[in-house]
Amino acid sequence: MIATEQEARAWLAALPEWDAVAADRIELLIALLIEENARQNLVAAASLPLVWHRHIADSAQLLPHVPRETSSPWLDLGTGAGFPGLVIAALRPDCEVVMVESRARRIEWLERARLALGLERARIEGARLEQVETRAFRVISARAFAPLVRLLDLSARFSTKDTLYLLPKGRSAQQELSELEGWNHLFHVEQSLTDPEAGVIIGQLLGKKGKKP
Repeated sequence: MIATEQEARAWLAALPEWDAVAADRIELLIALLIEENARQNLVAAASLPLVWHRHIADSAQLLPHVPRETSSPWLDLGTGAGFPGLVIAALRPDCEVVMVESRARRIEWLERARLALGLERARIEGARLEQVETRAFRVISARAFAPLVRLLDLSARFSTKDTLYLLPKGRSAQQELSELEGWNHLFHVEQSLTDPEAGVIIGQLLGKKGKKP
């Protein structure tokens, strides 16, 4: 379990994606986040002293679930302040990461951060998810985007049976999965590495269940 800033830094440094260039990108992302947070409330101000733990490691913990050779393209729903989307893109700049965000000021922030970090393969879809053109993605992530049923209703058209969902869900993970109806799936909950009370829903969506006779 990652519980401190020091532990978060050490865990990140052990990732295969971590090198001096990745470290510089993440340091720059944090600096940009702190600066922008004074202008708009991207994240809770109280979380900034714990930014490595609460935002960077919390986002990066999704990476070990994705084989590097099959990591692209990646769709991040409701990216908001850039978590996990910007962190994923910063650590895997070779991966196509599409970040969906509908709020104008967040879109502007994400685009500025993307350009500053030199993330040429990352892209911001500044629209509601319902307006994004359908295509298949290899990975779909979402952090605090919508309840699971609503999330699947909105995102199913971007998935195939091979798409990996990575959904940090906090304390509600197991309950939301237990209450999920109407879908065939291979989801399970894994313990969050950054919060002992949180879970991450992981797995594949296989499609809508057929109507019973």
